[in-house]
Amino acid sequence: MPNQGRGRGWARWGGRLLLLLLALLVLASLGAWLTLRASLPQLEGTRSAPLLSAPVTVARDTDGVPMISGASRLDLAYATGFVHGQERFFQMDLLRRSAAGELAELFGPRALPLDRAHRLHRFRARAAAALQHMTPAERGFIERYVAGVNDGLDALGARPFEYLLNGAAPRPWTAADSLLVVWAMYLDLQGNQPSRELARGWLARHLDPAQRAFLLPEGSRWDAPLDAPALALATVPIPATAPAWWGRKEAVPARQVAGIGFTDGVGSNNYALAGSRTASGAAIVSDDMHLGLQLPNIWYRLALRFPDEGGVQRRLVGVSLPGAPPLVIVGSNGRVAWAFTNSYADTLDLVRLQKDPAHAGSVRTPSGWETPAEHVEAILVKGQAAERLVVRETSLGPIRDAGGELYAVHWVAHSPDALNLNHLKLERAATLDEALDAAAADGIPAQNIVVGDARGNIGWTVAGALPRRAQGGTSVSFPLAADGAVPTWDGFLAPRDHPRVVNPPGGQLVTANSRQLDGPAATMLGDAGFDLGARTRQLRDRLAQLGPKTDVAAAFGAALDDRALYVAEWRRRALAALDDAAVAGQPQRLEFRRLLQTSWDGRASVGSVGYRLAQQFRWSLHDLLFAGVNAEMKTLDPKATMLAATTRWSDVVARLLDERPAAWLPAGYASWRDLELAAVDRTIMEVTSGGVPLAQATWGRKNTAAIAHPFTMALPFLARWLGAPPDPLPGDANMPRVAGPRFGQSERLTVSPGREEEGLFDMPGGQSGHPLSPFFLKGHADWVQGRAKPLLPGTAVYTLTFSR
Repeated sequence: MPNQGRGRGWARWGGRLLLLLLALLVLASLGAWLTLRASLPQLEGTRSAPLLSAPVTVARDTDGVPMISGASRLDLAYATGFVHGQERFFQMDLLRRSAAGELAELFGPRALPLDRAHRLHRFRARAAAALQHMTPAERGFIERYVAGVNDGLDALGARPFEYLLNGAAPRPWTAADSLLVVWAMYLDLQGNQPSRELARGWLARHLDPAQRAFLLPEGSRWDAPLDAPALALATVPIPATAPAWWGRKEAVPARQVAGIGFTDGVGSNNYALAGSRTASGAAIVSDDMHLGLQLPNIWYRLALRFPDEGGVQRRLVGVSLPGAPPLVIVGSNGRVAWAFTNSYADTLDLVRLQKDPAHAGSVRTPSGWETPAEHVEAILVKGQAAERLVVRETSLGPIRDAGGELYAVHWVAHSPDALNLNHLKLERAATLDEALDAAAADGIPAQNIVVGDARGNIGWTVAGALPRRAQGGTSVSFPLAADGAVPTWDGFLAPRDHPRVVNPPGGQLVTANSRQLDGPAATMLGDAGFDLGARTRQLRDRLAQLGPKTDVAAAFGAALDDRALYVAEWRRRALAALDDAAVAGQPQRLEFRRLLQTSWDGRASVGSVGYRLAQQFRWSLHDLLFAGVNAEMKTLDPKATMLAATTRWSDVVARLLDERPAAWLPAGYASWRDLELAAVDRTIMEVTSGGVPLAQATWGRKNTAAIAHPFTMALPFLARWLGAPPDPLPGDANMPRVAGPRFGQSERLTVSPGREEEGLFDMPGGQSGHPLSPFFLKGHADWVQGRAKPLLPGTAVYTLTFSR
């Protein structure tokens, strides 16, 4: 009996202990939830802001899009900073740390490779120099934004939730940090140029002149330049012999469809229609910038309202880049509208340096021998001691080692003059000419800009810094020798010398990252990795079909064109190879042929098996022909591949398949048809991996959105709360509707200046990256479906007022 009493006592205490543990768990969960809620931004009420000259209101609509109204552009810079600091601080932190090479301080040793690569550029030190080059008014504008960011961060009830997960404390924002965010865009938009030059340099050493001209063409039949119907290029003959490395039999691992990873996707469409082509008589400007996609989205939507210097109320609407100086990057000011795509102008040279034991510690540049300056960079690493990195810098730029060779990285981005606030002049522009003048002097990575004004005029130029080159401005996209026989660039091209196209006869302008010009001015831009041109041509032709009196809705829809005009040719080649003899006794090939014929609607549709098979057939040919050479080039740089060397590789392969020269048939194949069938078999192997039946291998099954917060890469279980739904996405590379799991249209904007009420917009992810925010993923489903929403903010639901 005593033992039974003791047992009942233990049971009672055990039950009480369990209840206590459950209560503690509930309290801990409640505390975590309350802390998470405390990190949400303030949406309503009144705040004191002594820096302001007059009250400012932030009126958000149901999607969280603010109309920020005040008495001056400087006051709005503060309020924009406050909003960015509360809604997007961790995103801003990642951008500044990425540019500065400081990510390992947050994420530990796994971030060191990227930090080492970016620390080579010493952008934090360059930011201090760039600030000194700016006028007091420019520095004051950035400082006012910085004050808003830090006040917004300090006003949160708890630090942003990412720091709670990471255990770190947010570091206050500085003016230098805002410049670092711009340099983060330089790295994103121009950072692959060294890989391209190294890949082309390797190829140049392993090709004779005829092979080089054939394998590295300067353009293609797909190109749609602004100044001509097509490129005037002579057909290069297929050389009598193939290079020694051609089709080399290397281990060819199974891989993802390259189009899915967007190794062949470069980004952005923009276009302008003149007033002669629109129902209203005003120009229409449209933009969809293609970038890596994550949560939150890189852009923050807003509208600004303030009086200009003459006291006239002005309204700006578009997107801002959190962390960068508080500018409307793409949008409309009521008189002009503007839109960007990456220009792929050649803004970087790798200049080979010579070493000699007789000149210990020195290197020879085209100007002679010099002793590089040494800068010791300490890379802080979470959880371990700091790493010491020595950066050696010549008069041309920092030194990079690749394959045992030393190169000076001579890049426009290293100049303090590469950044400025001339974008404010673009915001204030009243005419097309004023906007183009401001754009050419803008301190941003070189971009194609199309502009339209309320009078119906349209124009194109390259915005941002362009290098001034000798020899008539000719660019060379191969590493330069140390002897200076081909000189590197020297200074910047004057803004007035940037090429322009204004009011072309067809009443439209289209850029989509391919070659812009056919005339002499093309040489001053160079080619830093132009897109193939199929996307540009398809968009150009689609717009021409809209007719003479189109509207904003029709223009918006052009960016959603997912017709598979380019891949259709590869489908035709696959079907031609799969004749009755090829499929006899081969049930998988027979099924492949059937699906190419029946599961094909001429689009990159989510339910199409035929599209996926045709696209993968193209990439299987790539692997069979270039895997060996890619492995060799990657010893120089992880991104040095045939694709980095030329996006026109598939046109080269198409030419060989059409003409079938015996000298170029890779070893191990009895005929070109055998090579094509090997590509079919490889495609079948890849798309059925994991036991997926061929008939279920749809495009949507592979092209599924994987848009999530960066934290989910280290903590995948958080994707349930910090990720977008895994929607199958229509679209692909080489068509206007660019779409991949983590890359695609980061926004879609179409507007007529002066008629912003008719403007349309959508973007992935919503305004906020906070999972408890009412704006988290708001509007994301519209972006997936291609449903446009009004560009201007709607009726105010939340209003926050700043008073002095």
